[in-house]
Amino acid sequence: MKISVAGTGYVGLVTGACLAEKGHEVICVDIDEKKVESMKKGISPIYEKGLEDIMQKNYKEGRLDYTIDYKSAYKLSDVIFIAVGTPERSDGSANLDYIRSVASQIIESIEKDTLIVIKSTVPIGTNEKIEQYIRKKLNSDVYIEVASNPEFLAQGTAVEDTLHASRIVVGVESEWASDIMKKIYEPFDIPMVITNRNSAEMIKYASNDFLALKISYMNDIANLCEIVGANVEDVAKGMSYDERIGSKFLRAGIGYGGSCFPKDTKALHWLSAQNGYELKTVKAAIEVNEQQKLKLVRAAAEKIESFKDMKVAILGLTFKPGTDDLRESPAIVNIEYLLERGANVFAFDPVGEENTKKKFGDAITYTKTAKEALKDAKICFIMTEWEEIKNLRPEDFKEMMSDYIVYDGRNCYLPEEMKNAGIEYHSIGRN
Repeated sequence: MKISVAGTGYVGLVTGACLAEKGHEVICVDIDEKKVESMKKGISPIYEKGLEDIMQKNYKEGRLDYTIDYKSAYKLSDVIFIAVGTPERSDGSANLDYIRSVASQIIESIEKDTLIVIKSTVPIGTNEKIEQYIRKKLNSDVYIEVASNPEFLAQGTAVEDTLHASRIVVGVESEWASDIMKKIYEPFDIPMVITNRNSAEMIKYASNDFLALKISYMNDIANLCEIVGANVEDVAKGMSYDERIGSKFLRAGIGYGGSCFPKDTKALHWLSAQNGYELKTVKAAIEVNEQQKLKLVRAAAEKIESFKDMKVAILGLTFKPGTDDLRESPAIVNIEYLLERGANVFAFDPVGEENTKKKFGDAITYTKTAKEALKDAKICFIMTEWEEIKNLRPEDFKEMMSDYIVYDGRNCYLPEEMKNAGIEYHSIGRN
């Protein structure tokens, strides 16, 4: 099928490349000409394992292309996927301006019956509203319908998550739309959940918010473990054998970040409030996460006289390993906290440096290795569990640091090994 994808961020570019990999003729549309030219050369604008390989392969074989000419792209397409951002507004609601902008472009462009598929995460009822908007504005005698097809990829494993998803969720209101979606995803050989559009939209929010709930719940349990002398990792292991609970998302730490969980929890909480209902569990997950992010730096502030002019090492900048995404990363608010108190921050991350420079410029010092960040540091905060960081030995901290104080927000090391090496070691939910 001829498919256009509006937007070349994490969702759009990965979706387009993977659809091409499965044999469809795909053209990805973006407004940035330099970005388009770079993608044509096989260079991905995002750090994502395996993405450049399938971009280069499918571009070379003629199944994948990129353009800023949306009119030509949409005019020729059987299906148009909308995969643009829906950033969070100040009140927690989702900003749908980019969705509406693409809808307006579609109105200008299409000349034949077209299925429009919203891949972006949108509030419940958005698919219906966009369909009504397009139908009302369309001047040409063509039929359009809007389908919901939420994504469930995780940054760092997005290609694998798309090609080998646990399920494909599709929300449609007609057999015509259902048949097209089945045809698109037939080569993937993945179970499909076909429902109405509102249910599909809710499945996305309910799934992400449930995972966020698990994370915040375990962080809450970890905080109590510290008080009562329990070990949260043993607690999580004991819980994981229960099939009703499972083993994933039970790791305690300094909170979740990224482009999905923070935004989606706030958006669903806002939507429920707008409809006169309070999602107390989701509200609690948000509150726990916000408090958790600064848990360690605040604990450190209680023990030391001042951060002023102190060399502080930050290991890890991205919100998780395997991505260069800093959105809602706990490292960001911690660095802001430290800079406000006069600290000299030295930071290491294997791929996050360039994006961090956009935020902090030269206000912090970037190092090429973790050991370089640790050199002569009085205190270290671990924010991301990259392998390069996890592979450090207790002796490395002892050798490089001037004082041996480590606050580990990702439980990368064994407490007894760090303490035996003479390091003052603090982690999450462990004594």
